[in-house]
Amino acid sequence: MNKIFFITSLIFALTFNAFAQKDKITEAFAKSYQLEKVADYKGAIATLKEAYGEGNYELNLRLGWLSYMAGLHNESMNYYTKATAQMPYSIEAKLGYVNPASALGMWDKVIDQYVKILAIDPQNTVVNYRMGLIHYNKKDYKNAFRYFEKVANLYPFDYDNTLMYAWTNFQLGKLREAKLLFNKVLLMSPDDKSALEGLSLIK
Repeated sequence: MNKIFFITSLIFALTFNAFAQKDKITEAFAKSYQLEKVADYKGAIATLKEAYGEGNYELNLRLGWLSYMAGLHNESMNYYTKATAQMPYSIEAKLGYVNPASALGMWDKVIDQYVKILAIDPQNTVVNYRMGLIHYNKKDYKNAFRYFEKVANLYPFDYDNTLMYAWTNFQLGKLREAKLLFNKVLLMSPDDKSALEGLSLIK
């Protein structure tokens, strides 16, 4: 009887502690949102750190975001790295990592994260578009075309991608395709300066 009572008490204690810890984290999150609303990012970080546990994905993700907003870019990358280690297929953690890495001009790390995301989700339109932009700005129009084309097939009437896809076709000398795409942009934005410039260059 005493043994059963001991086991029951132990289970109750463990369950109680788990709920108490959960409540502590929930309260910390709630307070962090209140502080974030008034742009007190460091205060929000301090609040979450009081409930911090290395193995908590959500805490690491949230601390990654708040650290980025506070301008603590290296710390932000560290938290996002921990979140990714806990949830290797998490796209949100990888996209989060990109923010501080971009702010620090670490473009190799940005591209590395995008490549990892596309290995998990090849059709990810946000990442395909951004990879297209990166290659376009490097004047690597052949690879830029590949990414913009994928987005165009998924979202044929998306303004941003259609415009960049048009310019990429133009840079590759595909003037007929570029003209069609610039005109499509004008359906979305009738006075679009960039599309009109592209059409004037083709004429």
